[in-house]
Amino acid sequence: MTRIIPTTGLFILILLTGLVYWPGLQGGFLFDDQSNLAGLAHYRDSGQWKDIQQFITSGFAGPTGRPIALATFIPQAYSWPISAYPFKLVNLAIHLSCGILIYWTIRLILLSYGYIEKKATWIALLSCGFWLLHPFFVSTTLYVIQRMAQLPLLFSLLGMIGYLRGRALLTRRPLHAYIIMTLSISISSILATYSKENGALLPLLILIIEFCNPTKVNKPIWYWRAICLWMPSTVIAALLFHYIDFSENPWPYRSFNQAERLWSEARIICSYLYQLFIPRIEGYGLFQDGYYISKGWLNPVTTLISIIFIIFLLGFAFAIRKKYPLICLAILFFFAAHLIESSVIGLELYFEHRNYVAAIFLFLPIAAGLYNLSERTKSSSVIFISCLILIILAWMTWQRVILWSDTTKLQVYWAQNNPESVRAQSKLAEILMQHGRSQEANQVLEQAIACHPDSSLLIQLLKQKIDIGKVSKQDFLRLQHQILKQNADGAAIWGLRGLVDKIIKDQKLTRLYAQEMTELLTNLIKYNKSYRDYPNFYALSNYLQAQLFAALELPHKAYQNYLRAAVQYRDVSAALAMVADLGNKGYYKLALQLLTKIELIYQKQLKDEVMYKRIAEDLRKNIQADMEADKMHVYHKDK
Repeated sequence: MTRIIPTTGLFILILLTGLVYWPGLQGGFLFDDQSNLAGLAHYRDSGQWKDIQQFITSGFAGPTGRPIALATFIPQAYSWPISAYPFKLVNLAIHLSCGILIYWTIRLILLSYGYIEKKATWIALLSCGFWLLHPFFVSTTLYVIQRMAQLPLLFSLLGMIGYLRGRALLTRRPLHAYIIMTLSISISSILATYSKENGALLPLLILIIEFCNPTKVNKPIWYWRAICLWMPSTVIAALLFHYIDFSENPWPYRSFNQAERLWSEARIICSYLYQLFIPRIEGYGLFQDGYYISKGWLNPVTTLISIIFIIFLLGFAFAIRKKYPLICLAILFFFAAHLIESSVIGLELYFEHRNYVAAIFLFLPIAAGLYNLSERTKSSSVIFISCLILIILAWMTWQRVILWSDTTKLQVYWAQNNPESVRAQSKLAEILMQHGRSQEANQVLEQAIACHPDSSLLIQLLKQKIDIGKVSKQDFLRLQHQILKQNADGAAIWGLRGLVDKIIKDQKLTRLYAQEMTELLTNLIKYNKSYRDYPNFYALSNYLQAQLFAALELPHKAYQNYLRAAVQYRDVSAALAMVADLGNKGYYKLALQLLTKIELIYQKQLKDEVMYKRIAEDLRKNIQADMEADKMHVYHKDK
């Protein structure tokens, strides 16, 4: 009976969470989904293993490429990009699985901390319920690409469970116990890290669980802890130390430096804590590029207040470690889990999903407090309070899920509530254009450009004017004048690429504006150091100019730019794609000439990679075949 009731309770929590989240599965793709998952289309169309391999190994979201996370998207490839439902369904399954594993992990922790089984079970059940039903995690669960944030937690929990299970065997079967603990930490750390880089924190997180343990029973020997826990934690600390750079502009592509990031993150961490303990139906959303950056200890004054509060929390945690270990665990674990994403690395400032791991023990002291209260007063009153909290959380989460079920409505809501966000206003203009409200869309962008003259919105405005046939040469001159003064950023570069695609696909636009675009791209490299130094932009600029010259029927200029781009990209697949591009435009001799040059440049890679060599051979045969077929035509572009 003691096991049946908690198991039933866990089943009810899982079922309730699933029902609450179910409407949100109807929502669509968002924000970074397109850029990260676009490669699924190749596998969906071909079904070939090489396309699976290419997708899994081509990740760019972090240093590891996150291949484990990317591999989990392959089974849903058939529905990309038509329906997000299968993707979100898998995300929900992972969320529910994490809830079960959190229950199991907390129960094992409490048992190792000396709690009796009944108490450990009920506290674990209530704590995991608070986490499962909290509205703050809707943006992680229903945002498809944030499976990358879910999987590190899933694997980390498995590692913690393996460690705690092995630890419990230390007095009876020590060799067996150390094997289980070592394998659990090693395998889980690898899987978690290759899902997302913060998975590398697992040894440190286990160290914190161990540090807060008030008992010495079954404590692993010091040299095992030194090798398996302290050593990897020290490596992470050293890597983070390596990133410390308080120079004026360590990240040319960010609007903040490292000191400003640390000041801002103090406020953001406090904001996270506020929203976790004082939940609301909808948060700030995904468009946080307008978040106010702290420029000093007192600018704004909440920066200093936040830093003092964080120092107090950490000091408080250490002071009460022996008397209140669960509070100490909640605090130290929360900050340790934020160590990579909320410290010195030049990531964007604010994202709710960064709390998905950090908050798993945050509600543990509340659950323990409620259980302790039930021992001093009527248990029925505590049960009522606990159920009421869970019902309120479930209702708030359901309300938020309903909003997430309508992607257009959600993004309009974010734009209205984030007027300082360039991305939010860009998305609002895009939605208005899709609904035929072009004048309103242009007004939205003009207003946003007035507030953010250094943004990439002028490129989007130019494209919108092209779409409705109201573009002028003055619009191009305005863009050139503005962009030459701006710092490079990914959105602007993506926008320039889209603008070139739009121009070369319309002969009228090509005649009118292709020359202006080539001049703009040349001037960006010549006069704007930020763009010149931006990774791969020099190569991209040459590639885009090559496309423009080809559209203008200037094949030799196109050839020269393709060649420069092929050399600069240092990627044989990209280079071969340029050959195909030149050949498809009818410039066969130049395409073969370019292919010969590329084979010389990438001689070693073609020799080592049989696949690329075969592609190059097939490409030459196809171009030669097209050339032979074209000899029958009166006009030939190579002449």
